[in-house]
This record gives sequence, C-alpha cells and structure tokens, in this order.
Amino acid sequence: MEAKGVEGTWAEIDAKEAGNLFRSGVPILDVREDDEWTAGHIPNTSHIPLGQIPDRFGELPLGKILVICRVGGRSARAAAFLAEQHYEAINIAGGILAWELAGFEILDANGGQGTVL
Repeated sequence: MEAKGVEGTWAEIDAKEAGNLFRSGVPILDVREDDEWTAGHIPNTSHIPLGQIPDRFGELPLGKILVICRVGGRSARAAAFLAEQHYEAINIAGGILAWELAGFEILDANGGQGTVL
C-alpha cells in the first residue's frame, strides 16, 4: 500500500512482510523513545527517536528502510520525512505490537525477553 502525507510518499506493509524484508537484509529503524526501545526492541536494528530524525537521518544507510514504532503513527511520520530525503521508506503497519503478534523476536537492552511499552 502507498500512503501520502504532508511530508512525502511512502509504502506501508504488514509485520510478516516486513519480517521477510528484514531477513533479506533491509534495515529497520525504530523511532520510539529510549525507554520504549530499552524495554523491548527488534535485535540488530537502528534506533533514532522520532524527534531526532531531522538531525540524525544521515546516520542511516541510503536506500530502502523499514520504519517501526509502537503502533504505526510515529513511524508513518518518520517514513514520510525519509521519503522526502530520497529514502525508499516503508512503514510497518501496526508497529512493534504487530511484529510481536507475528511471532518475531523482541529483546530488552540486556538481551533478554523484551516487553513492548
């Protein structure tokens, strides 16, 4: 599905499709706040809170990138911004809650079983 916001156009996919892309090497950017990420996050992903994206998006590899938050609202805003910066941004519909429901791994900051805040 393609969506259009004020900032730009981006794609949106479900968690299962996102998992397939992630396994094939497409990076994930988590835009939740630090406490949310510490409690539970997808292993081997980038973390930049939404409010820091305009100043830090240059840290991300160019090209296709999956974007996730708790339920999909913040990540949609980040995906729209990244699309304007010429990234192929893809929002994960339903966020990390959908990711968890799809049975994918979530870890805490210590490498144990994570919790979604």
